[in-house]
Amino acid sequence: MTTKLLDSYKTLTQRNHDCTLIGSTNNLLEWDMQTYMPVAAAPFRADQSAYLAGLGHRLWTAPEVGRWIAECEDGCWDAAGVEAVNIRQWRKSYDRATRLPAELVERLKRETSLGHEAWVQARQKADFTLFKPSLKRIVEINREMAERWGYEGSPYNALLEGYETGAETGQIKTLFQKLAPQITALLESRKPNGAKDPSLPPGPYPVEQQQRFNRRVAEALGFNFDAGRIDTTAHPFCTTNGRHDVRLTTRYSEADFTNSLYGIIHETGHGLYEQGLRPEHYGTPMGEAISLGIHESQSRLWENQVCRRLDFWEFWFDEACRCFPQLKRSSPLMIARYVNHVRRSFIRVEADEVTYDLHVILRFILEVDLFEGRLEVEDIPTAWNERFQAMLGLSVPDDARGCLQDVHWSMGSFGYFATYTLGSLNAAQLFARADRDVVGLQHSLKRGQYHPLLQWLRTHVHEQGQRYTPQELMKSATGKGTEDEAYINHLKTKISWMTD
Repeated sequence: MTTKLLDSYKTLTQRNHDCTLIGSTNNLLEWDMQTYMPVAAAPFRADQSAYLAGLGHRLWTAPEVGRWIAECEDGCWDAAGVEAVNIRQWRKSYDRATRLPAELVERLKRETSLGHEAWVQARQKADFTLFKPSLKRIVEINREMAERWGYEGSPYNALLEGYETGAETGQIKTLFQKLAPQITALLESRKPNGAKDPSLPPGPYPVEQQQRFNRRVAEALGFNFDAGRIDTTAHPFCTTNGRHDVRLTTRYSEADFTNSLYGIIHETGHGLYEQGLRPEHYGTPMGEAISLGIHESQSRLWENQVCRRLDFWEFWFDEACRCFPQLKRSSPLMIARYVNHVRRSFIRVEADEVTYDLHVILRFILEVDLFEGRLEVEDIPTAWNERFQAMLGLSVPDDARGCLQDVHWSMGSFGYFATYTLGSLNAAQLFARADRDVVGLQHSLKRGQYHPLLQWLRTHVHEQGQRYTPQELMKSATGKGTEDEAYINHLKTKISWMTD
């Protein structure tokens, strides 16, 4: 290997590291915007975020970066080695980034920073018209980005690539068209047993005690609080602000402690992935997650495959009663039935596991229609309400419980939503394989010992960085690409248990 080639690789590594630092600083500003920032600071924060986004984009799309990548591509690297993985991913990232001018990147960041505040106000007042002007501008920017990136078939493919590399709109449509009727059939197959819907003893469940219990659970699952924290926000999320700074957020209701708990468990899954990336590769593709469909598999796995089980509540019941004494009038079985109860509802993040993906599929359909020219922004509330009625059989009472419920459109995250359901499928498939591979896994989970499962995920998912495409990773970990079989079997088992 020549000295020049090694120098080019080292220089590229340093440039990528610098851009990662800029991106993580912007993440911190966005975390602050959604947690503690005063409302009046929104315009200035938009300028700060836009400046950093433009700075990082200019550094990464500079002509010398393309020259360094080309020089590295001429080297004889081990095809399976870290260097080859990084070079391959740098090429993809550079080619995609150079199709966008820095001005457009800055404009999107500015509009989404302002759009977030518009969305918060609109959601609080349940009035889509307050968000509509911002959303129109954000959609137009995304349309321009799709055209500049280029695509075959649907313009939505260009957006989807940013979240789930290698995925195509048509493939996901086909998968969802197969999945949705199966979910609907499961809903309709529930046997009425005449029993009342499961419920919790009435609150209040004090926020301070929820925070204590949530932290205990997250810590037991493996989240390192020396390198992370939990805060409050309007919409739960996880963000990584640096190598040892992973932040979880949730929202609280004193009427129901399980809303914040499962919000934190979900975000802990994301946080465990981020904390499981190999620190020596920070600032390179080998130190980054491969896709959101894989990322979501981690949150959905811990939330649903592990922490909605009866044995989870059998282990945690005494601790829960210490935090919430009224639960002594309940039982592990009653709580497990409550958190697994299947019922049609309006809010995705509070939906049961069976109906959850219908929420995701609905928004995916609307997004595709929006970018393929069959839907305009001003018609979103009507289209949402009509499809919601058709898919879930409920009449949407207001925009806050309809099209305004999720933060993603204010972030400009078009192409994101399909990854939630891909995550559900991947989670069931990964857990089924881990159950085969890890000796005594079921016994460990019953005893509240989560490290064996976490270590399996570290080895087969987290530490792989961007070595594989999402489908290659699934094949490496489970022997198959993403399928619906394990997930449908999991849902059938749950429906059967709930109706016995």
